[in-house]
Amino acid sequence: MSAPYILVLYYSRHGATADMARQIARGVEMAGLEARLRTVPAISSECEAVAPQIPAEGALYASLDDLKNCSGLALGSPTRFGNMAAPLKYFLDGTSSLWLSGALVGKPAGVFTSTASLHGGQETTLLSMMLPLLHHGMLITGLPYSESALLETHGGGTPYGPSHLAGADSKRALDEHEIALCRALGQRLAHTALKLETIRG
Repeated sequence: MSAPYILVLYYSRHGATADMARQIARGVEMAGLEARLRTVPAISSECEAVAPQIPAEGALYASLDDLKNCSGLALGSPTRFGNMAAPLKYFLDGTSSLWLSGALVGKPAGVFTSTASLHGGQETTLLSMMLPLLHHGMLITGLPYSESALLETHGGGTPYGPSHLAGADSKRALDEHEIALCRALGQRLAHTALKLETIRG
């Protein structure tokens, strides 16, 4: 059996969501667990896009085993009209075997997103990602207001999970509050997973 890890699974088109994923992974590692970064390939409206087995850059593509064997999950997507991006939804739609076996029941999960505009659907996108995780029986961990950055942020950040305002050109970097909230989610997932592992003995 492999060492426990938190799967940080995301789709990123312009890099902002990937930057968030890396900060969440840093938070996981700060809490003493391994973070496994994984992404999903783009898809086409005409047919499934043909992607190489290994991406040219960035994280490896996720497998169902990555999800099945994780101790916790951070799920991230850019906002698409107030919803998660199609490539991530496509991957989740293929997880029926994990639902049937109950592989994810009782594992902690959190969500994160990036948008071009401040009121571009950050919270609805986070909620859209929670729905399949609830169907899988996962335990949703948001961000409590004890995280001071949640009260101070002028960019992104919600009690539902970290968010980021990337700007119309998708070039606005993560600010200090957004970074703090990403790391806080990573730490929260890791701490929760460790506590649950102890309880299960």
